[in-house]
Amino acid sequence: MSTTPLSIVITGASGFIGRAITTEALQRGHQVLALVRSPEKLADLAALYPHNLRLQALDVTNTAALSTALAGHDLVISAVSGHSASDVAGVYRQNIDSLFAAVKATGIRLLLVGGAASLQLPDGSMLLDSPDFPAAYRGSAEGAYYALKQLRADTSMQWSYLSPAAEIFPGPATGHFRLGGDAFFTDAQGQSRISTGDYAVAMLDEAQQPQHAQQRFSIAY
Repeated sequence: MSTTPLSIVITGASGFIGRAITTEALQRGHQVLALVRSPEKLADLAALYPHNLRLQALDVTNTAALSTALAGHDLVISAVSGHSASDVAGVYRQNIDSLFAAVKATGIRLLLVGGAASLQLPDGSMLLDSPDFPAAYRGSAEGAYYALKQLRADTSMQWSYLSPAAEIFPGPATGHFRLGGDAFFTDAQGQSRISTGDYAVAMLDEAQQPQHAQQRFSIAY
């Protein structure tokens, strides 16, 4: 696997998954530009990695500013969502539309933090189609599925989309996990789980050595 340091932009870098990805990238020695609404949330990482981490306050819906920030870097890893908004799905779509416009304007490679709800069950349906799908997660699930459909319909971007397991929890990297494709898969106990640490490992592995260009891939134990 390539160990050449990359210049990586990370959006949503202070969030639940974004922070794990940012930390993993810094631990691997990459140069990171973290785009966040509140840079102070990453002050501790900036103190630990003063030569590798730059912080910039930026609203990703400002497409012009985002395009300027992305220019000249090797790739962008996006962990933006709409989780904190009242209209989660709507805000998610706004974020994604602006992100994709900036990616197309700059030609940068995109790795996107995706969702699990669009993974396929054995009968061909999606988790999102299940009648008992939790209402609390529907907005973000629909937003993530919207992003995947947009990517698949557009041949002008270089992208990969990583779907987590159904349950992603805060935890360290173990280095022991399985990668899949569009199918929903579980462990021997029937559980679909992954830690934020292992999710970040898989994402940075893809950044360093692309294996899933123009594809959605998935991760679980």
